Amino acid sequence: MTFAHRMTARWNPSCSISAKIATGSLVLCSVFATAVCDAGDATAEAAAGASQTAAGQNESTVWPQWRGPSQQGVAPEGTLPKKWDEATSSRVEIPGAGGSTPVVVDDMAFLTSGVDGKNVLFAIDVNEPRIVWQVPMGTDRGNKHRKGSGSNPSPVTDGEHVVAYFRSGDWSCVNLSGEVLWSHNLQDEFGEDSLWWDLGSSPLLVDSMVVIPVMQTGPSYLVAFDIGTGEMKWKTDRMTDAPEEAAQSYTTPVAVELNGRPAVAVMGADHLTINDAADGKEIGRLGGFNPEGQKFFRSIASPVAEGNLVFCPYARGATLTAVDIEKLAAGEGKDAIVWFRDDIGSDVPTPAVRDGVLYVVSDAKHDKGTVYALSAKSGETLWSLRLPRSRRSYSSSPLISGDHLYVTGENGHTSVIGPLGGAGDSATPPVLATNVVADDEDYTVASPVDLGGRLGLRTKNFLYIIGN
Repeated sequence: MTFAHRMTARWNPSCSISAKIATGSLVLCSVFATAVCDAGDATAEAAAGASQTAAGQNESTVWPQWRGPSQQGVAPEGTLPKKWDEATSSRVEIPGAGGSTPVVVDDMAFLTSGVDGKNVLFAIDVNEPRIVWQVPMGTDRGNKHRKGSGSNPSPVTDGEHVVAYFRSGDWSCVNLSGEVLWSHNLQDEFGEDSLWWDLGSSPLLVDSMVVIPVMQTGPSYLVAFDIGTGEMKWKTDRMTDAPEEAAQSYTTPVAVELNGRPAVAVMGADHLTINDAADGKEIGRLGGFNPEGQKFFRSIASPVAEGNLVFCPYARGATLTAVDIEKLAAGEGKDAIVWFRDDIGSDVPTPAVRDGVLYVVSDAKHDKGTVYALSAKSGETLWSLRLPRSRRSYSSSPLISGDHLYVTGENGHTSVIGPLGGAGDSATPPVLATNVVADDEDYTVASPVDLGGRLGLRTKNFLYIIGN
């Protein structure tokens, strides 16, 4: 029995910020007291996969959504710095509490935070660096978990619009100057959420639409809005038989291509579903991720895709499954499973993938801080290494830049691993550097991003700009 068959056989389907925000309007910050610049075979088709396309993005867009242009955690330029410290970095203090990863257009980064009871979207000039403007977007409803906030979801941008989403259900679009173009509140329109913890799902940009998943105990759905007008394009139910907390998901969908058409892959509530991006119609569904009906299998780590394969972390980091979505859409059910592992996984960090290699950061107790490189085609381990020991865990998702992998811990320390080999290389790369910044307060949960040749790292209290 081959490795893949053996694994599949085990499958059983300067002024007070509060005063500014209280006005409910855009605030321009030419001088901002807290903005401080401190000196100091499926995979063989990967190049054609829709998850690698940047649909709906213009050329000025550097980092359009949470996992980047390809949604694979890959920096497109591959020129990011590998070694840094506090003295060689600049930073901007971010008021309030938030875990959103920045999105980037030209030299402007956008992120969210809960400040004095308000949801706030910030625009940050990464050259100076400073906060340029801030826009309030409803009432903050976060802080149900010590690592969470009402501003966990990351914004999305097509280079002309920026859309931010919050735990409160508020969901607004601004232009690059901070002018509000449209707003909705999903909970006012479609019902109160029932999540036990702070929302984590980020919007998905696909073509000219922004898609939001709501997976919870009770009515669950996907909804898509036109990014320019705010018009609802479609809404479709996503109900499953997942029990209690297992019905609740904090994952972000991934854009894929299925038979030449854009589609949306959603992992959560014990199921992988595939929906047509044009009308939301469900075209594929796979259950069996929770065969014993565990009540508390809430899902946090999101799927990632390459070619026809969607890789699904699940079971609180206990399992990892590769699914061929073409076979799934063709009605092949569990035969669409290409491989399955129950000895490797990740509960919170979403894997990164490039050129047939899947990179997984474990946050499980038995192997916390272990990085695995897997063959995307077969699921076999190419290499693994243990990062320097830390009492903190990992909530950020890894970033690939050039031939190096960046892994950030909850203390803000970032290990750079490389040079990386390819899909046929089983040599374990070294940890080139472990980079430390001064803000090691609990918890860094945002993922590192490409700022256009510089590295962006949001810690508990700051946005660090690293590199010249």
